[in-house]
Amino acid sequence: MRVKYVLSEVLVGLWRNVTMTIAMIITMAVSLTMLGASGLMYRQVADMKDLYYENIEVSVFLKTDVPVDQKDSLQAKLEGDPLVKEVIYVDKEEAYERFQQMYADAPDLVKAVQADVLPESFRLKLNDPEQYRTIYDQYKDDAAVDEIVDQSALLDKIFNILTAIQNIALAAAAVMAIAALLLVANTIQVAAYSKRREVAVMKLVGASNWFIQAPFVLEAVVAGLIGSLLGLLALVGAKQFLFDGSLQDLQGLLSPVTWGDILVMFPLMAGVGGLVSAVTAWVTLRFYLRV
Repeated sequence: MRVKYVLSEVLVGLWRNVTMTIAMIITMAVSLTMLGASGLMYRQVADMKDLYYENIEVSVFLKTDVPVDQKDSLQAKLEGDPLVKEVIYVDKEEAYERFQQMYADAPDLVKAVQADVLPESFRLKLNDPEQYRTIYDQYKDDAAVDEIVDQSALLDKIFNILTAIQNIALAAAAVMAIAALLLVANTIQVAAYSKRREVAVMKLVGASNWFIQAPFVLEAVVAGLIGSLLGLLALVGAKQFLFDGSLQDLQGLLSPVTWGDILVMFPLMAGVGGLVSAVTAWVTLRFYLRV
């Protein structure tokens, strides 16, 4: 009987302040969508880092006409270095083939460059790509080395940009969450005020605070859960029309967003939406019931 009463009061309360309820749900949905998008971005950037760093190379370019003994000595050092996972020697002909493939869309540039002007190099795979600086310090002064180039320098700039976007999305989600909290608190206060006589009577007859607070708290929880469902639909739409639509050509650069990634975000969104709404409503009512 008590459960039936509480549930009926929840439905009545949501309908009684329907405009504020809708506003609360929409605000919660926007903030949870931003939260889910931020979570997706963190997962994608982490996957991209693992993917790119796994295939990253350090290029050790040799000086022109380097003596064979110096080149062999450098190769022996590299192959014996515990930081180096694999050493690949690239001669001028292979370097030219790579150059042709890289600049296939610029035939005039390819014609203007001859194979003998490209330097020989060693392409290194490191056990830990972040140890590039150690490799650079060890071999930069070698007699055979002309230049050492690390691909991670460019990737770090890209990941810094992506991290900044992550932080912006997270900050926007935090701002929207604050707005949602204030709206939840205001809605609960209005609902409690509209039922102040019923609440006073229930307190006089000895009803527990939990029994009085339960309908209001559940109103906020229901609004938070509905908002999380709307947020899930927004993420589904983003995948369908954005990641699998207009941004599909970037799938080679960005790690794909799967349906599993979307579904993993829903428990987070629902948990945050329901828990934050419940805590906000409970704290608001604690102050109200003390009056």
